[in-house]
Amino acid sequence: MRLILVYGLMMVLACTPVPGFGQPAAAASSQQPSAPAPPQQPQAPAQSQQAPQDQQQPGFAISLTVPVVNVDVVVTDNDGNYLNGLKKENFRIAEDGAPQAITNFATTDAPITVVLLVEYSSIGYGWFLYNAVSWADAFLRQLKPTDWVALESFNMRPNVEVDFTHNQGEVRQGLVSLIYPPFHESNLFDAIVDTTDRLQDVKGKKAVLVLASGLDTFSRLTLDKALVKLKQTDVTIYCVGVAEEMFVRTISGGGLSYLQAQNQLKTFAEMTGGRAWFPRFDGEIPGIMSDVAGSLRNEYSLGYIPSSPKNDGKYRKIKVELVAPDGGPLTVLDQKGKKRKFQVYARQGYTAPTTAVN
Repeated sequence: MRLILVYGLMMVLACTPVPGFGQPAAAASSQQPSAPAPPQQPQAPAQSQQAPQDQQQPGFAISLTVPVVNVDVVVTDNDGNYLNGLKKENFRIAEDGAPQAITNFATTDAPITVVLLVEYSSIGYGWFLYNAVSWADAFLRQLKPTDWVALESFNMRPNVEVDFTHNQGEVRQGLVSLIYPPFHESNLFDAIVDTTDRLQDVKGKKAVLVLASGLDTFSRLTLDKALVKLKQTDVTIYCVGVAEEMFVRTISGGGLSYLQAQNQLKTFAEMTGGRAWFPRFDGEIPGIMSDVAGSLRNEYSLGYIPSSPKNDGKYRKIKVELVAPDGGPLTVLDQKGKKRKFQVYARQGYTAPTTAVN
């Protein structure tokens, strides 16, 4: 008889519903006193039959969300002046040559979120390091109290010296500590990919200011693999070459190695919508750092839903143009009535997802 009672109790427990994942413990315990009530047992089959009918259609309604491609755009004239006051209808976006309808448009002056990526290597007999540290300090003077800034150095491997902070003093202290590089290597490719990966989950506008020679000596990633990684990021990269002043003084101008280093920094900036500078004199630095901060504060944020959203994982090229409201070429005049040529900076593309967005 005792065995029969125990078996009957096990059957009752097996039929008791288990609370769903994420349900608060208090809610689960509050349901336990009402479970044994006899009047509710005959109604259980009717409820279980109606539940699938009530829940079937809402399940399809929330299973997918529409993917939006966001593109930050900076527009300047040939003199470096920013073109402000542009409207949504002044922009035209094409993806792989197909026109796209702009759904989101904003011109916000949001706080800057930027990582200073500094080459901490003995290459250049310490001259490159001196430039990188002193020029990074010059950029800090362009920041506002609400801006976020972090400091990361690299040689054999990248290292976060100072995490994101509003306190510029902490970053300056981190720069001062970069005195004696422990390695000669400058693994630029690994460092850039590491930094953009760290920024992947950071919301809003974000950028990396690279202060480096552009030389890569021992990276685990090749240039091609690094570029593939950068095609998947929404981080804007700005580059300031720290080796120009030294190499232009040599007979060969730095040779092919330095020309390649320059090209690498330019490529990182152009494909992500940033800009690159190669100063020869310290007197250029204040203006350059002002341009970096100005680019971050004068961005137009555009968004569109791809007209052909295929989840094929392929790289899709983006082209942003300025047009008049009627769709013709946009003409911008200066104060004297002369036409102003302009330059549009935007990332060159993105990598499509391989699965549907949930």
